[in-house]
Amino acid sequence: MKVVDLRSDTFTLPTEEMMKAVQEAALGDDVFGEDPTMNKLQDMAAERIGKEKALFVTSGTQANVVSLLTHTQHSDEVILEAESHTYMYEVGAMAALGGLMAHPIPGVKGVLDPEDVEKAIRPDDIHFSRTTLLCLENTHNNAGGTVIAPEQIKAVADVVKPRGIKMHLDGARVFNAAIALDCDVKRITREFDSVMFCFSKGLSAPVGSIVCGSEEFIEKARRVRKMLGGGMRQAGILAACGIVALEKMVDRLKDDHKNARKLAEGLAGMDKISMDLDTVQTNIVIFDVSRLGGSFTFIEALEKKGVKCLSRDENRVRMVTHRMISEEDIDIALERIEEVVT
Repeated sequence: MKVVDLRSDTFTLPTEEMMKAVQEAALGDDVFGEDPTMNKLQDMAAERIGKEKALFVTSGTQANVVSLLTHTQHSDEVILEAESHTYMYEVGAMAALGGLMAHPIPGVKGVLDPEDVEKAIRPDDIHFSRTTLLCLENTHNNAGGTVIAPEQIKAVADVVKPRGIKMHLDGARVFNAAIALDCDVKRITREFDSVMFCFSKGLSAPVGSIVCGSEEFIEKARRVRKMLGGGMRQAGILAACGIVALEKMVDRLKDDHKNARKLAEGLAGMDKISMDLDTVQTNIVIFDVSRLGGSFTFIEALEKKGVKCLSRDENRVRMVTHRMISEEDIDIALERIEEVVT
C-alpha cells in the first residue's frame, strides 16, 4: 500500500542535484570563515532577502534563538503572536537561554493588530521589563500557513520602529508567502532587522536554516551561534544543498500550494469535517474533526489506511503538501479519508 505522508514538509528528501553538489563542494573550516561553499550560500541568502549579511545555523529553532539573543538583553520583553512557533514550540528557549519575557498577543490568521501592539509596549518605568523586540511569523504555521502582506507588516513597523523596538521575522516558509502574494520576497522582509528562513522544509534541503541582517547584527549572531554549539567545520556539505535549494526549489512551491488547495476543497466537501478555506493560502491545511471523535482517533484510523498526518490539538488535524507529494497522491489521500469519514 502506497503511503502518503502529509505530516510535514520537513519530510522532503534532497534532490539528486543536491547530492551531486555535495560531492563536488569545495570545503574549508566555517568557524574560521574559510568554507567557500558556505560563504557563497550566505552571500546568496543575504542578497535574496535584501540584507547585508547572513549566517547559516542548524535549524529554524536555533535561527530564532540566535536572533532573539542577539537583539536583546536579559529581562527584556518580546512581543509575539500568541500561537507563534517561537512562543509555543521552541521549548521555552527565549526564557531558558535568554532570560526573556514573552508578551503574547492573539492575532487574526497570524496578523497582529497595530493597536494591540501599541497597547502591549511597556512604558518607560522601573517596574517593567523593557519592550525591545517584536517577532512575526510568515507564513503562520498554527493559523494554517496564512500569509502576512507587506502593508500589514508596515502598519506594525510604524508602531514599533519610532520607539526603537527591533523586528525579527520567523520566515521559516517566507518563500511560500512570497509565492502566495506573487511578490519579491524583499517586499516581505524590508521592515525587519533580522530574518530567518529554513532550507529543510519546502526547499527540500536536508538540514539547516539561515539568519539574515546587518553586518553588525550577523557578527554578534556568529558569537551567539558559537555559544550555542552551532559552529560547524566543513559545513559546505550542507551549504551545497542550500545553494541548489535557492536556485531551483523556490518557484516550484506553487505546485505545493495547488495541491494543498485541491486537498482542502476535497476535505471541505466531506461530511463531519469542518474547515475554513480562507486559511488555505499556501501548503498547510488545518481542519476540524471533532464530529469524528477528535483528531487522535481520526489520525489513528487514517494511518491504518496509509495516510499520515499530525494533530494540531484534540480536535484539529494538520496536513502539509510538499515536493514528495504529487497531485495523484492527493487523489489517493482524499479517497482514503473519505473511507475513514464514512
